[in-house]
Amino acid sequence: MDYEELYGGLMPLEKRMKDMTAAAQRAYKAVAKDTETGDLKALARDMAVYADSLKEQAVVAEEIRGLVEGFDARAYFESGDFARQMLKYCQEASVDVQGETPVFEIFPYRLRIDEENQDLYLNRKKVTCMRPLSFVSMVKSSQDRLMKAPFNAQAFLNELSEAYDLVVLKQKKRDGADLYLGDLYRMLVPMSRFRRDYDQQSFAYDLARLYASDVEQTKSGRRYQFGPSRNNNKAIRILDSEGREQYLATIRFFHE
Repeated sequence: MDYEELYGGLMPLEKRMKDMTAAAQRAYKAVAKDTETGDLKALARDMAVYADSLKEQAVVAEEIRGLVEGFDARAYFESGDFARQMLKYCQEASVDVQGETPVFEIFPYRLRIDEENQDLYLNRKKVTCMRPLSFVSMVKSSQDRLMKAPFNAQAFLNELSEAYDLVVLKQKKRDGADLYLGDLYRMLVPMSRFRRDYDQQSFAYDLARLYASDVEQTKSGRRYQFGPSRNNNKAIRILDSEGREQYLATIRFFHE
């Protein structure tokens, strides 16, 4: 099952619907003019054209309804066809994607496919879209907008170092110790309601931009170093400037 086949059948019908709508609009304007000027002969003729346009619209609408109802959306999702086609278009658009149905990581987004209700959840936000090509295009455009958005790597690093110092005190660690980035995120955004506006995917994206920047030290002169972890659950996956995946788990700040 392929949505593009349905799309191919709908496109000419949509074109006919558009043409009939335009014809009906023209006939309506003619009818209005005939009524205003009192040209009853023309009014009868233009009303006939208007009525025919409406009948044609009804025919086209019924054909569209038949195609839509004939497409088994639930089977399309539950069979895995939607996911397979999405992965294909991701590859064609050079959109990085990892995971398997129903959860995928499309950096910096997390996608969950609700097969039962045929809904998509992108970073927990519901997206109703059954056309994989359209969905991938939307994600690609969103990624491009994020890349162009202003980002102050120095300010982010300073805030990260302040959160690091607080976690050091809270966990009674030595200065310069490796701390989990997840702990710093929770220190930066302590209240769950605020995490809706700045979720872990957004944090990972900022980490990636810091990773790709040329900023090497905080305003106080401390340098930083990312580190891995044996516990993959603690690692945060990012893409570097070359599109290669990196796994960052810890960070430490230190004076040389």
